[in-house]
Amino acid sequence: MPNESTPAAAAPTEVSEPLWGQLLVCAVFGLIGAGACWLAKVLATWVVTLPWAPMQGPAELVASIPEPGLTIGAVAVGGLAGLIGGFLVKLAELSVTVSDTRVVLTRNGEPTEFPRAGVAMAFRDGKQLVLLGHGTEELAREDCDQDRHRLADAFTRHGYTWADEDPHRAEFRLWVPDSPHLPAEAHALFKARRRLLKQRGTAGELRELRRDLERLGLVVRERNGSQYWRRRHR
Repeated sequence: MPNESTPAAAAPTEVSEPLWGQLLVCAVFGLIGAGACWLAKVLATWVVTLPWAPMQGPAELVASIPEPGLTIGAVAVGGLAGLIGGFLVKLAELSVTVSDTRVVLTRNGEPTEFPRAGVAMAFRDGKQLVLLGHGTEELAREDCDQDRHRLADAFTRHGYTWADEDPHRAEFRLWVPDSPHLPAEAHALFKARRRLLKQRGTAGELRELRRDLERLGLVVRERNGSQYWRRRHR
């Protein structure tokens, strides 16, 4: 059930991975990268002893580097690559900052602001954070790994309405291609989304198509590869 807290002047509350957690992930990625490059070094020195093995050229090039430079270089390069990979993974996670005047969602260093006056409710839907407007339109639906209780506390602390689940969940219905319940324009958008859902790196395009459906008064969500929709309230 939705619950509200009385607004109170307070510093913005940020919900994100703590620093120690970020450092731990980067360290783990660094160790994995270092280990992978060390293993590649061992394999390269082994491959050159097998005349029939493929990739003799690259293996001989690696094996020609004298020790201990080869081992130190392999571990250093792998560790650096792992650290960079860990940093990029953490950067891609959603960070949520809630204040008395706005909600800011930040991913990949790019913040998106939602003024307090336009946010009617917030809740977690599975692993996604959803912000609803006063017409039940979805202002945002973002993948979010942050703790549900920390999110609820952040929103209620600043006077926003927080719901334990989507209050309009029962209104969603499965999208059926070319059904008479939706106009042709909506079906075209759903078909475009269906193609994009099968591809990687299409979050931006999917977000734009979601906005196009919102302009038609439709709210969309995905579950297990299928699309569901409901009409926004007027």
